[in-house]
Amino acid sequence: MSGGIAWMGAHHHTPSSAVPGMLGGISLTCARGVETDEFLINLGADPDELAARTPCRELRVPAGQPGRPSPHLNRAMYGICGEWTYVLEDWGMATWATGCQGKVESMLPREGEEILCLTANRFSPPAQIVHAPGARAYRADFGTGTGQGSALDAALGAAGAVFPSMPEAGEAEVVAYFEEHGERLPELVFTAVGAYTGVAIDRDAVEAGELPGVLVAPA
Repeated sequence: MSGGIAWMGAHHHTPSSAVPGMLGGISLTCARGVETDEFLINLGADPDELAARTPCRELRVPAGQPGRPSPHLNRAMYGICGEWTYVLEDWGMATWATGCQGKVESMLPREGEEILCLTANRFSPPAQIVHAPGARAYRADFGTGTGQGSALDAALGAAGAVFPSMPEAGEAEVVAYFEEHGERLPELVFTAVGAYTGVAIDRDAVEAGELPGVLVAPA
């Protein structure tokens, strides 16, 4: 269970721990069609910090100045798998998803790029899928598809990550399905996204904080 990305979903409800890297409650953002450094700078990463390629476990939030609050920054760990750049965050949300929703110019989706985000939404449940296969983003709660009939939706369905809807099934059937599969839902969603993207991220490296990291402010 070290590779793939299903392990992130399996630890979706695991409380944040004192590991050097990340394990519980990870939000994942994958992007292709855009250079890795450009995407991270668009998220708010400092170019000099980005160039240093500092392992995530060595990142330290700078102390505030006297009379001023400490900077509100979160760690983000990143890497590349195939044609995808991936960004991991465990502070409760995904910076790209919140920035896109808030119409932050640098985080708006563009033609020629594809961004797929699984944001934990701990401060505003439920967890969501945000998919921008171009200049428009589509949102779906975990347990539903985006409604676009896309290859992503097909992968979600194949993984069992799309629960029956009330108009198509009786209430008893929906309740029974949730009781049987609800606890595993995040794992099923991450499994589907792994199948769609082909992205695999080593759990041991993430938990140890060995991947490069940057500090970014919440969007």
